[in-house]
Amino acid sequence: MNNVVQQLTDIINEFQDIRSRAIDWETRPAPGKWSKKEILGHLIDSAHINLQRFIRCTYEENFRLTYEQDAWVTVQRYQDADINDLIDLWTLLNKQIISVLKNYPLDRVGARCDNSKLEPNLQTVAWLANDYLEHLKHHLKQIG
Repeated sequence: MNNVVQQLTDIINEFQDIRSRAIDWETRPAPGKWSKKEILGHLIDSAHINLQRFIRCTYEENFRLTYEQDAWVTVQRYQDADINDLIDLWTLLNKQIISVLKNYPLDRVGARCDNSKLEPNLQTVAWLANDYLEHLKHHLKQIG
């Protein structure tokens, strides 16, 4: 868990210069594809969902928590949001994830929850934390 915490900390620190980069946040690369602003919104949704998973796994196990990513991005209207607000929200959510993971009860790292939409797919907190990190890295590369 310490490795995930350190990498998330490094990512947040590196991400803070994003405001100074010349990034086209608005353009959708193709019909049905997300803009970079919407990708950041998706990462906000992912942080929300995973924060809940991490918290609930400290006292509960085998629960199911999923989300419909396209619907969430549309309903929350990330395309119309202020990019600075989105950057701030993403940063704060990830700082909270770090706080939770940094102090995670060792006896609960193996607790599992179901993150699937169809067939049961129980994953441990340790797996979820690593998966969250890899998912985050993948989408941050798309942003640039």
